[in-house]
Amino acid sequence: MFKSLTFLLVLLQHLALAQGGISWSAPIDIAAASFGNLHPRISVDGAGNPLVIWGNNSVNKVYFSRWENGGFTMPVALNPPSIPVFTASWASPDLAASGDTVYVVYKHTPEDVNHIYTVHSYDGGASFSAPVRVDYVADSVSRFPAIATDADGNPVVAFMKFNPGFSKARYVVARSADHGLTFMPDVPASGYSGGQVCDCCPATVTTSGQTAAVLYRDNLDDLRNSWAGISQDGGNSFPGGIQVDKTNWTINACPSSGPDGVIVGDSLYSVFMSAASGKTLCYFSKASLLGLQASSSVPLTGVFAGLSQQNYPRIASSDNAAAIVWQQQVDGDSQVGLYFTKNISAGLTTNYQVVATNNVANVDLALHQGLIYLVWENEQTGKVQFRKGTYSTSSVVQLPQPGRLEVYPNPVANGPLHIRAEQAKDGPVTYLVKNSLGELVLQGKARFDAGNLQIGTEWRLPTGIYYLQVQAETLSYVARFMQY
Repeated sequence: MFKSLTFLLVLLQHLALAQGGISWSAPIDIAAASFGNLHPRISVDGAGNPLVIWGNNSVNKVYFSRWENGGFTMPVALNPPSIPVFTASWASPDLAASGDTVYVVYKHTPEDVNHIYTVHSYDGGASFSAPVRVDYVADSVSRFPAIATDADGNPVVAFMKFNPGFSKARYVVARSADHGLTFMPDVPASGYSGGQVCDCCPATVTTSGQTAAVLYRDNLDDLRNSWAGISQDGGNSFPGGIQVDKTNWTINACPSSGPDGVIVGDSLYSVFMSAASGKTLCYFSKASLLGLQASSSVPLTGVFAGLSQQNYPRIASSDNAAAIVWQQQVDGDSQVGLYFTKNISAGLTTNYQVVATNNVANVDLALHQGLIYLVWENEQTGKVQFRKGTYSTSSVVQLPQPGRLEVYPNPVANGPLHIRAEQAKDGPVTYLVKNSLGELVLQGKARFDAGNLQIGTEWRLPTGIYYLQVQAETLSYVARFMQY
């Protein structure tokens, strides 16, 4: 109890640091109601332009629209008539982008006899490929695909897999190494509790560098906590998992709601819904990717007057800035709540904003260099709505980019750290060592000699990823190294 309270207090402090002002545009409709509005998902292209998909279950189609010349383009269907897609308000196709490469993944319905497909665009969504099959599962069954991109811009697809007859539910990951032209055999990404997965709860997948996390709701004899399968090799294997949800919700029915997460530095930040307290609430937790341990789960708002329930939380980040959105019912009104912080490592704030009201559902978000994009279902009009927020990036911590210095040995255990920089002039330098959150942990002076310098390691850093900045007379060098 004391640990949970301490975590909550830390999570809710730093108001001046974490909370930045957001200037919001008025909501707009993306398309006419005839195109449907189910389960919209949003990403951004390399220039920061929003890309949106959503489903229409009356015609079993997934539609795509992108921002161009000050407005959204006419929606286009991404599945051919021969491949009708599963789409619903609580689960639907998914979207990911890397630069001008865009991927959309969907499930061919009926689910028990058909497969998962992706389509890809290499021109920012101006045109898309024919469907490419993802799941080669023999007589097994697949459902609920989710997608992200790896460090090279290749798609990483997580999906639920069953034995024939919908038994032994688990999550697996199938990767592509050729930008969506083909997919490798799937690898397991769940099962760390000893149970199965909640067989009607969608999952999400998130990546950062070589780290990938599949976030899903577990089912251990009706204990429905949320977990994350963790990969440190780009999604080739998931040898460990983290219980990100410690609310211990036991229920013998399916919640039809799963977790979401982002990786920032060496931490996995996740959000999920649980009714373990007796009230359906959304929660937040932080986990160490090095120790595969999560802190206590804390409610985003807790119970307040007029609140009947919360659900469908989502989280997104850009550098160290992050935002969380969720749907809640307050005094009979369906609202979208939002938390925003310029530095997720400092936690959330005590205040949140209501950014949409009046029959809204299933919100999603994306962040990009001072911009927050939101999309949601308007259940009154039957349309997908969009809203843009702008925030100042002046206090956002920018992590240095690695690769300008050669550092060895890397990882470093004991002994000196050797650094080599081509074209470096001999002479004194100042060095700074920062952790993955951009915090200064060491500084000192050294000297370049024939392009080389050595930093003594009488200090012992905690295990983790660090950024070394070397400031010479006219040049600044940056490199990344790992301490273990």
